[in-house]
Amino acid sequence: MVIKHVEKEEEAPIHGDILEVVLSHVPLTDLVLASHVSHSWNGAVSSSLRYYNHPKPWLLYHTQTSRPPYATTTHAYDPRSDVWIRFEMPSIKYVNVLRSSYSDLLYMLSPWSFAFSVDSLHLTWQHAPPPSVWRTDPIVAVVGRHVVVSGGACGLEDDLHAVEIYDIDSGAWTACDFMPSLLRDSAASTWLSVAVDNHKLFVSEKHSGTTYAFDPVTTNWFGPFEIRPDPKMFYSVIGYSNNRLIVTGLLGQPENVVGLKIYEVNTQSFNCELIAEMPACLIEKMKREVFEITSIGVCTAGNYMYIYNPGEVGEVFVCEVVDGGCRWRSKRNAAANDRRKLYRNVYTCGQVSVDDLNRAMRLENWRFLEADSD
Repeated sequence: MVIKHVEKEEEAPIHGDILEVVLSHVPLTDLVLASHVSHSWNGAVSSSLRYYNHPKPWLLYHTQTSRPPYATTTHAYDPRSDVWIRFEMPSIKYVNVLRSSYSDLLYMLSPWSFAFSVDSLHLTWQHAPPPSVWRTDPIVAVVGRHVVVSGGACGLEDDLHAVEIYDIDSGAWTACDFMPSLLRDSAASTWLSVAVDNHKLFVSEKHSGTTYAFDPVTTNWFGPFEIRPDPKMFYSVIGYSNNRLIVTGLLGQPENVVGLKIYEVNTQSFNCELIAEMPACLIEKMKREVFEITSIGVCTAGNYMYIYNPGEVGEVFVCEVVDGGCRWRSKRNAAANDRRKLYRNVYTCGQVSVDDLNRAMRLENWRFLEADSD
C-alpha cells in the first residue's frame, strides 16, 4: 500500500508591483489600515499613491442644524475612488453659524467669540477673541499668520467698511483703513468673492468683476482691477489653486444661462486666459435643477474645481484640469437630500493624504464610513 503525502498548497503572497496595482483600486480611507499591515505594505501603499492612483482633492460638505445643540455633520467626496464618505466624529463646538469665505476655510463668529479652521479635514480649530466691530456677513480670510476680517458689519456707517487684522502669533487685533470705496456698496460676503495666496487677499465684486488685492503686512489695498474676460459674463467668483488665481463665471442671464467659463488670471497684468468651458449637456443639467441660476459657488484645490448652485446643493459639477485639457462630470450629493431640516450648508475643499486620515483616526470618536449613494 502506497501512502501519498499531499502537502497543503500555500497561497502565494501578493507583493511588489501586483500589490501596488491592487491597492490603487482601494479607497483612501481603507489604505490607512493597509499601511499598518507591515513595513512592506506601508511601502506598497506609498508607491501605489505615488505612481498609480495619487490622492485627489476632496470636497467636504458640512451641515449645521437649526436647533440646539446646533450639531454639525460632514460628508466628503473622494474623486480618486468616486465615493462619498461619511464622517463619524464629535460635533464641532458651537460658537455661531458655520460659514466659509473660500475653499479651505471654516469659521464661526459671534459678538463673544471667534473660531476658525484651515486644515484639510478641519481637525483643529483655533479660538480667538472677536473683532471690536460686530459683523453679520463679513469677509474672513487667513493670509499667512494673519486673519483679515472686513466689511459685513452692522451699526454705524463707518463700521460697515471697517477692516481688522488678527495676528495669530501675538493674539492681538489691529484696526486698518476702510475698504476701497468701489467695494463699499457691496461690503459683505454675499456680494464679494475671496481668494488667498501666501501673501495677499484678493476680493472681487461678483456682479461687476471689480477686484482689489490686500496685503495684511503693509495693510495696503491695490487696485481696482477688472476681471470680466467675457462681456456676456453676469456673475463670477474667484479662487486660488496651484499657485494661480482662477475666475469662474456664468454667461447669459439668470433665467437663461448659456455658458460657464473658467479662466486663469495673471496677478501682475490681470489678463485672463481661458482654461475650461463647461459642456452644454452639464449646463442644461444645472438649469434643470432650478428656475433660474443667480449665483454659483466654487471650491478649488490642486487641479480640481467643484462647482455648485448654492440654491440647489444636491448636484456638484467637477472639473479636473489635466494634460492641457479638462475632464468634466457631475456628482449627486445624496447627503443633501435632507437639507430642508438644516440651517446651513457649507462646502470646503482640500488635499487629503493618508497622514491626514491617520491623524483623524487617532482622535477620539473619529471614523470614516462609505456613505449611501443616490
